[in-house]
Amino acid sequence: MSLRPLRSRDFSLLWSAGLVSGIGTWMQTVAVGALVTARTGQAAWTALVAVAAFLPIGLLAPVGGALADRHDRRRWLAVANLVEAALATLLAVLSATGRASPGAVTLVVLATGSVAALSFPFYQAIIPDLVGADELLAASSLGMAQYNMGRVVGPALAGVVIAATSFTVAFAINAASFLAVVAALAVIRVPAVPAAGDDDALLRRIVAGARAARAEPGCRAAIALIAVAAFLASPFIALVPAKADLVSSGGAKAVAGATAALTTAQGVGAVIGALAIASLAARFGRRRLLVFYLLATPASLCAYATTTSVATAVAALAVVGALYIGVLSGLSTVVLIRAPVQFRARVLSLYFVALGTIYPLGALVQGAVADRVGLGWTTAGAAVMLAAIVLAIAALRPGFLQALDDPLPAETPAPMPADMPGDPAPPAFQPR
Repeated sequence: MSLRPLRSRDFSLLWSAGLVSGIGTWMQTVAVGALVTARTGQAAWTALVAVAAFLPIGLLAPVGGALADRHDRRRWLAVANLVEAALATLLAVLSATGRASPGAVTLVVLATGSVAALSFPFYQAIIPDLVGADELLAASSLGMAQYNMGRVVGPALAGVVIAATSFTVAFAINAASFLAVVAALAVIRVPAVPAAGDDDALLRRIVAGARAARAEPGCRAAIALIAVAAFLASPFIALVPAKADLVSSGGAKAVAGATAALTTAQGVGAVIGALAIASLAARFGRRRLLVFYLLATPASLCAYATTTSVATAVAALAVVGALYIGVLSGLSTVVLIRAPVQFRARVLSLYFVALGTIYPLGALVQGAVADRVGLGWTTAGAAVMLAAIVLAIAALRPGFLQALDDPLPAETPAPMPADMPGDPAPPAFQPR
C-alpha cells in the first residue's frame, strides 16, 4: 500500500528527482551546520542558521500558495530550482575563496530558504494531480520517506566528502543536484491550473485562503497542532550540530562527522517510519495513529536528551525520527484531504506558515536556553510540555482531535466564506 503511488510514471519521476536533490540539500545542510558550529562553538549560532533556512517558509509560503493556485506550477518549480542551484554555487565560491564567514553563509542560506518557501506550495499542490485521492496518505508518506532518504545518504556523503576534500565540494554537489528536478519537470504531465477568472489582489487571495482554512475544522486542528509541535519538538533538528558538539571530541571535522551520523540516524528512522505509516493507519485508523505519534515523539525526545555519546545519541535519534515523521506526515495529510480543492495550495501554505515561523522561533528560544541550562534539560523539558498539551486537549476537547478524521462520504463540506467574490471555482479536473 505504501508504494502504490510509485506506479504513476509522473509521480515516480518527480519523486526520484526530488530524492537526488534532497541528497544534495542534506549535504549542504550538514556542511553549513558543521562549518558555523565549529567556527563559533555556540548553539545560538547553530540555531540561527537553521532559522535562516526555515523562517522564510513562514513569511513567504502564503505568497507561494496564492501564486500556485493561479500560475503554471511546473514552470515556476523549474525556475526556482535553477535559482537554488545558483545560490549553492555561490556558497561553493565563498568557501573556495575563504570568505564563508558565519554571517555570509547565513545570508545565502536565508536567500535559499526564501526561494524554497515560494516554491514549496507549488510542489505540494502538484501531488494530488499525480495520484488518486485514495493514495494521498501513501504519497505523503513517500514524500516524507524521500526527504529522509536524502537525510540518510546526504549527511553520510557529506561526512565522506568533507573529510576527503572540503566544504566547497559538498556545496558544489548540491548545486548540481537541483538539475535532476528541472529534468523531471520537463517531461512530466501536470493538468493546467484553471484560469482564476478574477483580478483579486495577492493579499486578498491569501486572506481568502486563511478563511477557507478556518472554516474547515480538520485543517484548523492540523495547523494548530503543527504550530505547537514546531515550537516544542521540532527544534531538536536545528540543534543536532550542537548535540554533535557535545558528544564528539571537538574540532570542525569531528563535529561534521558526528552531525552526519546523527542526521543520518534520524533519516534512517524516518524512512522506516514513513514507509510503515500507510499500513499502520489502515489497521489502527489514521487519527488514532496520529495521536499516538503526538505522544510517543516527546517520550523518545526525552530519551535522546539523556544520551552522552555518539553511539547512544545515534540510536535514540533513529527512534525519534521514526516517530516524528508520523506527526509531520499525519498532520499534512489531514490538510491535503480536507482542504477545499480550489484553496488547496493556499491552505497548505498556511500549514507551512505555522511550521516555518514557529519552528525557527522555538529553535532560537531553545538554543538560547540550552546555552544557559544545558541542551539535554532544554530538549526534555520542551518534550514534556508537548505531551502535557496533547493529553490536556484529549481530555478537555476531544472534538478537536476527532476533526482530524477523514471526512465521511455524506459529510457536508465546510461552508466557504461568503465575502470571497471573484475567487476561482473548483477546477474541472479531479486528482487521478
